[in-house]
Amino acid sequence: MKIYVVLAFTEDGMENVYVGSDEERALAMTLEDAEGADALFVEIWEDGEKTDDYRLI
Repeated sequence: MKIYVVLAFTEDGMENVYVGSDEERALAMTLEDAEGADALFVEIWEDGEKTDDYRLI
C-alpha cells in the first residue's frame, strides 16, 4: 500500500498537512489547504521506504 505524505513549508519550518493512502486527495491539495504555506511537497512511501518525492506547488 502506498502512503502519501504532503508537507507544507513555511519560513518557520515544515509540517505534515496530509498523511494517508488517498492519492487523489493528496495530489489535489493546494496552498489554501495549508494556511501560510509557501510550498507543498509530496512524499510517497511504500513498504516502509520512500519511493518518490516532488514539489506539488
